[in-house]
Amino acid sequence: MTEIFVKNMVCPRCVMAVEEILAKMDIGFERVELGKAVIYEPLSPDKMLELEGRLRSMGFEILKDKDVQKIERIKILLQEKLQHEKIKDDFNLSDMIKSDLAEDYSRLSNMFSSLEGMTIEKYFINLKIEKVKELLFYQELTLSEMAWELGYSSVQHLSTQFKKVTGMTPSEYKKLKHKSRKGLDEV
Repeated sequence: MTEIFVKNMVCPRCVMAVEEILAKMDIGFERVELGKAVIYEPLSPDKMLELEGRLRSMGFEILKDKDVQKIERIKILLQEKLQHEKIKDDFNLSDMIKSDLAEDYSRLSNMFSSLEGMTIEKYFINLKIEKVKELLFYQELTLSEMAWELGYSSVQHLSTQFKKVTGMTPSEYKKLKHKSRKGLDEV
């Protein structure tokens, strides 16, 4: 088995797109998940080059550097946390990352900051704000429910952070006719 780490996979459609590319290239794989494909056999240099080109044409990138792979793993871990779980009051970002990657958090944090130009905490806040924008767009939850789901201590805390990141309150954002949002791979 060989793992190929793929950047910019942020949703189930991305997984399906990578599976389709592998199938079209007759590359046998055990599974594809966010951020990685597990293939049965190593690829020849020519086949790897072709795969890189096909993935690039779909907006993906093969990650070869181990540190970059770790950063991408952190991003995917945080994206999955926001998509699939309520963030509890006692949630600890550093503990979650440290236990998942089994490495020293301060080393990972320094690496993340130097490669991404922002802290892990800032990245997670940006993800949460994009999630709030999504929830505001679909109008499925109240601000109180959003605050509770995303681990904010209060609506005021959520609103303050939203304004700090976007320059407007959630209410002002909600009134916009054209609501700008970033894809998770752009955060």
